[in-house]
Amino acid sequence: MTVSTTLMNTRSNEHRAERIDLAASFRWAARLNFHEGVANHFSLAVNDSGTQFLMNRNQVHFSRIKASELLLLDANDPEALSHPDAPDITAWGLHGSVHRRCPHHRCAMHVHSIYATVLASLKDSNLLPIDQNSAMFYERYVIDDGYGGLATESEGERCAAQLSDPKKKVMIMGNHGVLVLGTSVADTFNRLFYFERAAETYIKALQTGQELRVLSHEIASNTAKELDEYPEQAEKHLDELKAILDDENSNYAD
Repeated sequence: MTVSTTLMNTRSNEHRAERIDLAASFRWAARLNFHEGVANHFSLAVNDSGTQFLMNRNQVHFSRIKASELLLLDANDPEALSHPDAPDITAWGLHGSVHRRCPHHRCAMHVHSIYATVLASLKDSNLLPIDQNSAMFYERYVIDDGYGGLATESEGERCAAQLSDPKKKVMIMGNHGVLVLGTSVADTFNRLFYFERAAETYIKALQTGQELRVLSHEIASNTAKELDEYPEQAEKHLDELKAILDDENSNYAD
């Protein structure tokens, strides 16, 4: 059974805690310059099957997003794009496909952040494990080298089809940007933050022209496992960001 977006009022207190977390992540992404004007999107599944999800409204800057104004959508609603407050067609194409196909990925954050996009623009878009941050992603990403244009539904379905492995939580979208996945807003935003940091270090290391000091398979694999199991870092990270926003009397939670 699908639920019309006209019934899923954008100004709703339903899924209040999830809305607040997602709104905070948008605000902080804007501060980090991860935004793309009024483009790019974050989404979070809110039902057991993962098909109903929160997402930002069409053409709203990350720095102005509020919890109560997030869209509540159903990935199985064939009329989603025909409603008055319809989502952006590329957001629906990519995020709708992910939430329809990949219930193991509860949250999806797609950005064109600078260093991740530079990495995605290289012929070899692999992120080598040259430091602790880059080792965090060792054997935990996929590279999409089949960019076919804007992420309308067919392109979104093509991308989502590559995300069946729950262990692969980053898609380096060749010629496009990055899609980061996770079990919650905190988990996903923390991963997004560190992926951009890792990509920055890697790109700047390449720019020196010197030989890279690449970690061994054993060390990189063990480091990634240890970071996967590191207790509460993602949750504490998001809690601190919300605390800063609260101290500033931000209206993100409205």
